[in-house]
Amino acid sequence: MAGRETLKNVTRLGEILVARGLFMAVAESCTGGLLADTLTNVSGSSDWFLGGLVAYANSIKTGLLGVPSEELIRYGSVSEPVVRHMAEGVRRLMGCPVGVGLSGVAGPTGGSPDKPVGTVWMAWTFGVETRAERFFFQGSRLEIKAQSVNAAISGLLANLG
Repeated sequence: MAGRETLKNVTRLGEILVARGLFMAVAESCTGGLLADTLTNVSGSSDWFLGGLVAYANSIKTGLLGVPSEELIRYGSVSEPVVRHMAEGVRRLMGCPVGVGLSGVAGPTGGSPDKPVGTVWMAWTFGVETRAERFFFQGSRLEIKAQSVNAAISGLLANLG
């Protein structure tokens, strides 16, 4: 369950989106739907949140979100190019101006020297502009997922604020 500060940030995010007449959608991998769950824990989120897609398998990333398979092969699913495509793909798929894409290694297994456990890439797209950032979180699988959700919400607020 999201903490009080997280829910306060989601409420603020919703107020900004409603004031601007914007809707958003999310494409999640490592968080497995936790971002969408957190966004919908605030009453009235249907006024600004259209939905989300848990794109855990690469076939979903390519088939539904339009991530080029060549980029998955070249960079891996936890990479800047892939999350950019995920954010842009969910924005197009849902027909809204704001999209979020995120993918990472929540652990405790699956890490590598290049992408250790806790590595998370996320992207935010706002119409034609897309921004991406890499994070390195620590803790258990659930803690990494929660930190990822908080960072995604903070990124939205920073870019819309």
